Amino acid sequence: MPELPEVETTRRRLRPLVLGQTLRQVVHHDPARYRNTALVEGRRVLEVDRRGKFLLFALEGGVELVAHLGMTGGFRLEPTPHTRAALVLEDRTLYFHDPRRFGRLLGVRRGDYREIPLLLRLGPEPLSETFAFPGFFRGLKESARPLKALLLDQRLAAGVGNIYADEALFRARLSPFRPARSLTEEEARRLHRALREVLAEAVELGGSTLSDQSYRQPDGLPGGFQTRHAVYGREGLPCPACGRPVERRVVAGRGTHFCPTCQGEGP
Repeated sequence: MPELPEVETTRRRLRPLVLGQTLRQVVHHDPARYRNTALVEGRRVLEVDRRGKFLLFALEGGVELVAHLGMTGGFRLEPTPHTRAALVLEDRTLYFHDPRRFGRLLGVRRGDYREIPLLLRLGPEPLSETFAFPGFFRGLKESARPLKALLLDQRLAAGVGNIYADEALFRARLSPFRPARSLTEEEARRLHRALREVLAEAVELGGSTLSDQSYRQPDGLPGGFQTRHAVYGREGLPCPACGRPVERRVVAGRGTHFCPTCQGEGP
């Protein structure tokens, strides 16, 4: 958390608030986490983009403010007890809220992501035309890794994390433990389609706000997709398709939720 739907929701909510405004100052007391911020100060915001789980504030003069929300980060319209930085604009201030302090802000020359290796190696955006099936299928066939691990890698599809990998695999009726290269073309098409559907629905509903309440939209409202989770966070509860209890195992160091009947038993 946050994943593509939460970051995209944040982008859509922030864009009309900041577009055309001058970013007067970035206030913080942690130069290790919020680096090179003086570069972006005094510049007008031209656009707010997203790449994977990163927010990209494009500013005049060929610079960007790159924001990664980490595990619990997000922007708020009001300060909170966990405000770590503030973006002071002409008529408002945005507050970077981050209880666990894994979020980052970085001022860079536009497109210069040498300090952000993950951003350089991101795969195609799953909700864009660049997410074409032939490349997706080829990426699956080239990997012996479990499907869940490959989806989390970010090179097959940018922005997919724990929640939406589990939900897409369930919707595609595929085991998270299956070696990626073992999928048939028909199975790969199901997964390709499921990723698009799950992510699009989650964006439409403002993302997922879990029980820890760490993610909320900038205005403080929760997301709504958590009410549609079929398996994620539902260990021991009945599968909505067959009624068998949802199980949880660890794949690639991450808790993974699945239905042993609909998706196949784990190892």
